[in-house]
Amino acid sequence: MHLLVKERSMNHEISVYETTQLYGETGKFRFLQFSDHAVQGAIDLNDPQRIVLEYPRAIIHMMKFNQPLFNNVFVIGHGIGTIAGHFSDKRFTVAEIDEKVVELSKSFFGYLPNNVSVGDGRQLLGNEDDHTLDYIILDAFTKKGTPYHLTTSGFFELTGQKLTSQGALIMNLMGKSRNDQLINAIHTTLGETFAHSKVFSLPADKGTDIRNMLVVGSNKNIEFQTRDMAGFVEIELSQGYIIHDQDPKIAE
Repeated sequence: MHLLVKERSMNHEISVYETTQLYGETGKFRFLQFSDHAVQGAIDLNDPQRIVLEYPRAIIHMMKFNQPLFNNVFVIGHGIGTIAGHFSDKRFTVAEIDEKVVELSKSFFGYLPNNVSVGDGRQLLGNEDDHTLDYIILDAFTKKGTPYHLTTSGFFELTGQKLTSQGALIMNLMGKSRNDQLINAIHTTLGETFAHSKVFSLPADKGTDIRNMLVVGSNKNIEFQTRDMAGFVEIELSQGYIIHDQDPKIAE
């Protein structure tokens, strides 16, 4: 593994590497990661158009399958811009808290669109017109996980206000498929705003293993084809508590 650059911002220590092995696959890859060693985005240098990671492949499938004619998307958390870059013919507005992430996505991963605003995703989402967004994608992480103000009832009410009647919120989270209090709480809180929700997880050896999880909320039925979910499987979660803004359970 070869380190190309390491930058320290106010929010993260950010590194870009090249490697010939990534998640058991042999090839030539470049990836961006934070100091917790979690890969935030990756490209196949031999086939840059290929979507390498499973979770953006699953999100892209759900976006196409549920609203084939969607056009207007708001993304919180840029990474290397995998999903926004894939849909070059759609209108994407991207919010990224860390200017260094945006710079590295352009310098090392070839991100071209000029559609990223640096700032807090919740605040920037509030500037969007009501009932105009087909999808809101939440893919934001710090070393402590998803920022708590992006998991509360107030945030989900805001997303419901900005989405069209057919729209959906799609969240990429990290958690456990069993006995994860926070994941259960996020899903339960989401259900206070949206009539329909689904949770998908990548398989793991144990239910206590941390892995990518996709949590989706909409006021219409959420459809998908299992064969196109890049290994994600639908799971059921236990009931959790409701997360309110400034909830001490989250803010500590």
